[in-house]
Amino acid sequence: MPAIDLEGVTKQFGDVTALHDVDLTVEDGEIYGFLGPNGAGKSTTINILLDFIRPTSGNANVLGFDAQADTVEVRRRIGVLPDGFDVYNRLTGRQHIQFAIDSKPGVDDDPMAILERVGIPDAADRKAGGYSKGMAQRLVLGMALVGDPDLLILDEPSTGLDPNGAREMREIIREERDRGATIFFSSHILEQVEAVCDRVGILREGQIVAEDSIEGLRDAVGGQASLTVTVDRVTEDAIEAAKGVAGVSEVRTEGSELTVACEDSAKRDVLDAIEGAGARVETFGTERASLEDLFLHYTNEAEVEA
Repeated sequence: MPAIDLEGVTKQFGDVTALHDVDLTVEDGEIYGFLGPNGAGKSTTINILLDFIRPTSGNANVLGFDAQADTVEVRRRIGVLPDGFDVYNRLTGRQHIQFAIDSKPGVDDDPMAILERVGIPDAADRKAGGYSKGMAQRLVLGMALVGDPDLLILDEPSTGLDPNGAREMREIIREERDRGATIFFSSHILEQVEAVCDRVGILREGQIVAEDSIEGLRDAVGGQASLTVTVDRVTEDAIEAAKGVAGVSEVRTEGSELTVACEDSAKRDVLDAIEGAGARVETFGTERASLEDLFLHYTNEAEVEA
């Protein structure tokens, strides 16, 4: 039984179609990364799963339950870290966790054990209004973990975390997966997604345009690599020459470097084209396409959502 199953889901807001005939299956026990530029429909999808809004047409099932008809059953079995959350300024961290425990029938978790797990036990009896953004993020994650949910929906879970906090977040996500939970993980921090996700889906203009493992997405774009070329000086002629090579999908510049997304077979031609345009190649190196490169390829956006 899939943890999440959307069939032909469409959502319209007046004349605007936020989602168009979306089919999405997230298997039980996997970490699924959900990506897309601003306005692609990610938040709309999550809100439908949580029954905050209803689809115009189509079906949404969560853990085998109808997301709209069986809302109470769904919410008993999931944990949510929403984007743009608020904490109660006058309540302590311990009181937040206890509130989450009391909200789930049959749950008797230890609030201190959860605060320890998310790394803020020392702030248990401090009012959350004095928490930093990163501490508040950890607190809300702790609330999501109450009751060992079967499904975790994490919307931008690394927001506000320093590198150490982001690493701890990844560890918690993997531990939850190893426990048997499914994680549906929306983020614009692509390095975090690449580090933990089993599969990713990329949403553009309300439609899923790609879905696979990261290696599968790389293979689907023709084995593209990222070629970084350092030249004596970057000129428009060199940029245009690189763009004109068959197999090149994108050229970016920073300082004296050109970063060229291209097929492996095109690398030699790119170097020749740059030198033919009058720029002297000083050094060059290659690496396989990053998730950012794949994101840009599939969304055809000028920059990653920030």
